[in-house]
Amino acid sequence: MSESGPRIRTFVAVSVSDAVRTRASQLIERLKSGGAKVSWVAPGNMHMTMKFLGDQSQEQVAVIRDAVRQAAESVGAFEFRCHGVGAFPNARRPRTIWIGVSDGAAPLSELHARIDAALARHRFAKDRTRFCPHLTLGRVRSSGPGLQVLGDLLERLKEEPVGSVRASEVLVMASQLLPSGPLYDVLARAPLAGGGQDEAS
Repeated sequence: MSESGPRIRTFVAVSVSDAVRTRASQLIERLKSGGAKVSWVAPGNMHMTMKFLGDQSQEQVAVIRDAVRQAAESVGAFEFRCHGVGAFPNARRPRTIWIGVSDGAAPLSELHARIDAALARHRFAKDRTRFCPHLTLGRVRSSGPGLQVLGDLLERLKEEPVGSVRASEVLVMASQLLPSGPLYDVLARAPLAGGGQDEAS
């Protein structure tokens, strides 16, 4: 099959609840008080990334959509709890700031494994690093005195409760990197078992 047309920056994700977005936005405001230079994620763009696939053709996106749907059908809907604020690689040398997952991390990891395996059957590369479910809040842009204060704030928030999410579907998404920030579009929705109706846009 020939591949034509523009390539689509593609990833697979699970959405989060409005309550979690609201709480995450409040936490970002607290973290901003430290003065560190961070590119913060807009609340409307927050999601739990399951797999990043990079630039793909329209034909490849169709394959991704079908593979994700098959993987989603094999996993029942579940709940997970967002809890604690942290950073990669750590709070004292933060590069990526995130909200972690406590209850429900195991089914998220199982869902990731099913998606990874389904895509690998179509020759998409498997993830080489261990899946660590998290909700990205921001990315540190540069070092400076504000990082010390940011690290202190992260230490205080490491056990902060955030909220619960009912995972009922997996999203295949496209992202456009614009000067104003990333713009996301849902390409397809793949319901988990008992989660709802399959849709493709």
